[in-house]
Amino acid sequence: MKQIALPITVDVEQTLQNYVVGANQAVIDHFKLFASHPNRSPVPTYIWGESGSGKTHLLRAIGLELTALKQPFGWLDATHPQNNPKVFDPAWDAVLMDDVEQFTASQQHFAFNCFVNALTPTAGLQRWVVASGTLPPQDLKLREDLRTRLGWGHVFHLQTLVEQDCREVLQRHSRDLGLSLPGELEDYILSRFSRDLSTLIRLLNELDAYALQSKRPPTIPLLKDMLNES
Repeated sequence: MKQIALPITVDVEQTLQNYVVGANQAVIDHFKLFASHPNRSPVPTYIWGESGSGKTHLLRAIGLELTALKQPFGWLDATHPQNNPKVFDPAWDAVLMDDVEQFTASQQHFAFNCFVNALTPTAGLQRWVVASGTLPPQDLKLREDLRTRLGWGHVFHLQTLVEQDCREVLQRHSRDLGLSLPGELEDYILSRFSRDLSTLIRLLNELDAYALQSKRPPTIPLLKDMLNES
């Protein structure tokens, strides 16, 4: 799918409530329990699945839950390493790590340091570490001490969404955007685009912005025009 840059956007927060569960109910139950409990177990959690399965959505959702509880956390991101913290902050109640399989050697060193600090009680506090990747822990090409720590706690494999789940993604996100999505357009999208979460959500965001800019309702011709102009 081509990318287009438009000035009109609607920011839809990624929450545990608007994650399309599919066959991943056990993951959601685990996160709802852990994220809402101020005295949670320090046992780490690792989620893995193919690109677009919703890993980043879940990590951001956990961040929102922690923020609501006024619990600060650290965020390590392979995509935007320039925004990563440089030192461990003892005020953190949790550390969230996204796309660990892409971590550089220096990021792996800091991630391991976070594990060491997270499991070393400070004023009686042990921190929760939540990480995501595209591979199971045993297959990660990371330094051994980090790889084993990622795999010793709770490990969940995010299951791929079936067609009905993908339709729910389209319908729910279009409602959040205030976008009226005709049934024939929904069918068209599912028959011609990748069904991973990130592709579907990005496509709807771009279509919503293009429809607003064009002052036209979302239709198959509008989508084709958007793609032809990008």
